[in-house]
Amino acid sequence: MAPSNEPTPDGFLSVEEGQTRVLVPAENDAKIPTASVSVFYNPEMEMNRDINVAVTSVFVRRLAERKGFEKSNIRYLDAFSASGIRGLRIANEVGISVVLNDIKPEAVELIQKNIFEIGLQNAVAVCEDANVLLCREKFAIVDIDPFGTPSPFLDAAAMSATFLLGVTATDTAPLCGAHLKSGIRKYAAVPLNNEFHSEMGLRILLGSIARETAKFDKGILPLLSHATRHYVRVYAEILHGAGRADQTLQNIGFLAWCPACQNRETKTGLAVFMNEKCVCGSNRKIAGPLWLGPLRDELFCADVIDELDNGRLTLNKKEPARKLVEACKNEADIPFFYDEHLFCEELKISAPPIEPFLERLRDAGYVATRTHFSGTSFKTDAPVDEIKRKLLE
Repeated sequence: MAPSNEPTPDGFLSVEEGQTRVLVPAENDAKIPTASVSVFYNPEMEMNRDINVAVTSVFVRRLAERKGFEKSNIRYLDAFSASGIRGLRIANEVGISVVLNDIKPEAVELIQKNIFEIGLQNAVAVCEDANVLLCREKFAIVDIDPFGTPSPFLDAAAMSATFLLGVTATDTAPLCGAHLKSGIRKYAAVPLNNEFHSEMGLRILLGSIARETAKFDKGILPLLSHATRHYVRVYAEILHGAGRADQTLQNIGFLAWCPACQNRETKTGLAVFMNEKCVCGSNRKIAGPLWLGPLRDELFCADVIDELDNGRLTLNKKEPARKLVEACKNEADIPFFYDEHLFCEELKISAPPIEPFLERLRDAGYVATRTHFSGTSFKTDAPVDEIKRKLLE
């Protein structure tokens, strides 16, 4: 719901998301996201937060069922709270204990005001450097959603998180290869800026998270990962033990991609050899290290969809949230999608309806699914030549 038109006498607007109503500064301008704004609220991220509430609700229920945890014993850290809307919603709608942190005193002051207005007994606001707080305390669930890159905070977040780590990255240009040198510096990985750059960014981020958690003898299981508009978002379950960390690192590897013929090759490992020459004779480009494993857990996504459908949650963006999670759930576990329109431009044909085309690939014995990345993207294990043949049928 958009902010109300009339500000309060003390200069705030009342905003409602889900079952939570909060106050945000009246001068807030969502069209100008900048770190210089005293307390920033972005209504464009409401669907992200709706999914966050559903994911957290499902995960908390799993903790209760598998480990016998009471809600009151599960602590959630919203490490970059800004207006506090994410953490306030988790406290109010999921019912677990939430620590809302921001380094700006004016943000913490507003969060405390909202805690009082909502009447929350399970939320506390603190004003600290996020890395200091993460290094000092452990939380069952850690959520980092900073302005820009999460890279400087991944080490401390990986150390702090006991059961679940949520990460948002809005620095898609470095992640997706548009700002190559910046991406290399921040994530210690080489991205590629091509037609599947959105998935490239998601896998670069996951690879970085996996390498950071491994340092603390922790592995990860991606429960849900998606690239949406200007950001990428990851929910990763934390798996404890050196053995789980070693298993996780087996999902890290490299991609060799040929811009001329669209051929791809992936190889797991942190020290691999990949020929720079493609079978077509052109030079391939190498990306990585990055995540080559699944982007989501299908059963967990099914539970999130059920959570969105069962009426326990009141969400303004339920339908687009459900559509996104379902698309992620049904997506094939194949690294990197193809773009139908790119092939059609090369073949000089009009793009056919995508579902009948994918059905032809499936009839030929290949895996073929749509993806959440775009309406023209698909994943398949079919060779490039076979993709082109089926497009021409």
